[in-house]
Amino acid sequence: QVQLVESGGGLVQAGGFLRISCAASGRTFTTYAMAWFRQAPGKEREFVAGISRSGASDMYSASAKGRFTISRDNAKNTMSLQMNSLKPEDTAVYYCAASRRVEILSAVETDFDSWGQGTQVTVSS
Repeated sequence: QVQLVESGGGLVQAGGFLRISCAASGRTFTTYAMAWFRQAPGKEREFVAGISRSGASDMYSASAKGRFTISRDNAKNTMSLQMNSLKPEDTAVYYCAASRRVEILSAVETDFDSWGQGTQVTVSS
């Protein structure tokens, strides 16, 4: 399985922006569909954004669409999430996830087999 490490989380004011990244180990990064999930205190983990193996396709949750942009650099084995116009309700631990079973895209948590340890994003009002 691929090893995933997130970075870039932190504290930001409402309306601000933040970019978080996920670094993957190994030489098979292009065989994995990737996604970002998040979990706020007391809530279930939820899908945020996903990207296909080539990066040609992506999809977003309703709350992320128009504000967040997912991308990947297969040459560097990295994936990023650019988050703009942040709101206090975006506060959560953000996890990157990888799957070889997903054909193109998925928003289903159980489709993903490898997970990072998470990075905290806190948006103050």
